[in-house]
Amino acid sequence: MEFKTENGDGIDSWREVTLVYNSALRQVETKLEILNDEFQHVHQYNPIEHIKARIKTPESIVKKLKRHGYESTIENMVKYVNDIAGIRVICSFTSDIYRIADMIGEQKDIKVMGVKDYITFPKASGYKSYHMIVSIPVYLSDRIVDTKVEIQIRTVAMDFWASLEHKIHYKFEGDAPEYIRNELVECAKMVSDLDARMLSLNEEILSIGRTQEEGA
Repeated sequence: MEFKTENGDGIDSWREVTLVYNSALRQVETKLEILNDEFQHVHQYNPIEHIKARIKTPESIVKKLKRHGYESTIENMVKYVNDIAGIRVICSFTSDIYRIADMIGEQKDIKVMGVKDYITFPKASGYKSYHMIVSIPVYLSDRIVDTKVEIQIRTVAMDFWASLEHKIHYKFEGDAPEYIRNELVECAKMVSDLDARMLSLNEEILSIGRTQEEGA
């Protein structure tokens, strides 16, 4: 990925970065909405409940670079920070997570650069989500810029847990009391159990529906 620098203060470069990453976000978001609409048309079911998109703030990017020992430059930002553009996809059931991931991976102009499956392998904190780093071409007037987007796919219950965990992390600056951390882990187990039971219930409902249709 190459960015132009029109002057020494880097302002024009940052504007261009924002333009390109926002463009990449819009493209991925539109693709997901189309896939959701198609799934509704074919299967009469929407796997995606809603989508959240955001661009990481300059302050967050600088903190991340410093944390990993990199100088705060546009070049390092683009090279080493994979989640400048981020999309969170919220779905109803755990089975939807892998279905959506497969649909994204099958898009011809999207390149999957990396995957972290925190559903199968949760973090020690109890965090669950499916992360994908993808690259999508952004067509400018004079060139094509391959741009990275992080996609996080999780259920509504996982998103609720992650939202609380995020607030606690910043409240205690990453050093929450042990009893709170333990309680979060217990809540994560409850969320996992709830997701499993809701999926089982939904499959039972679908099975009853198919039986009724066959008997009609």
